Amino acid sequence: MNEERPTAATGGARITAPVSRHLDVADLARSIAYYQNVLGFALQRADDPAELTLGPTRITLGVRAAGATPEAAILFFETDDVSTMHARLAAGGANPTPSADVNWIKLRLFEVRDPDGNVLWFGRSFGQPNDSPPGRKALRKVMPELPLSDVPAGVAHYHDVLGFEINYQQQDIGVMDRDGQRLLLIARTEQHTGIGSCCFYVTDADALHAELTAAGANVQSEPVSHPWGLREFTVLDLEGNRLSFAQPFE
Repeated sequence: MNEERPTAATGGARITAPVSRHLDVADLARSIAYYQNVLGFALQRADDPAELTLGPTRITLGVRAAGATPEAAILFFETDDVSTMHARLAAGGANPTPSADVNWIKLRLFEVRDPDGNVLWFGRSFGQPNDSPPGRKALRKVMPELPLSDVPAGVAHYHDVLGFEINYQQQDIGVMDRDGQRLLLIARTEQHTGIGSCCFYVTDADALHAELTAAGANVQSEPVSHPWGLREFTVLDLEGNRLSFAQPFE
């Protein structure tokens, strides 16, 4: 009798957050076999596009068009038990990288590559503070302050190039709003020297990157997907303040 090979679908570790993604692959049968037999997905439909599920995760696989340039995707799967998930995927033949703690974002992660080179990250947060008890949540929203030597020029730049609306302005302050988010442009003084930085979570990093690039913003790079579950890029304003725009993976 053949012994059942452990997979991510058998006991213990689970995927805990929804993911829905389509992947173009070179060999549909090979990819179906990998996701089903190695990663433990359940096959829902075998024809093109094939559909496989694992808990709240849904992956569709379609044959890559002839002549199309292969582009590796990056997917992040949140799991409730990184060690058990790692052990089960290793036993299934997935060849995962060693698990690693990314301390500054409090995530424990490991990586798997599918037959087409797509990057699959499995991870879980650790060391996060508990939510405040009901009725005692003190923090509602953050409002960063960025120092500028020329506040009026900064206000114009944030409005004309970065797409912010002017809520209020005077010579030494600008209150700038975009998409329900607010930041303050303040005069650079002895108390407010150097440069500032802040990060915005966004819905579509690539679309925003294209918008800001077309508007003439000082965009530092193309959007990059990182192992801590964010796809992000950075913009510098007229005086070097750093704005990061980050899209969480599905």
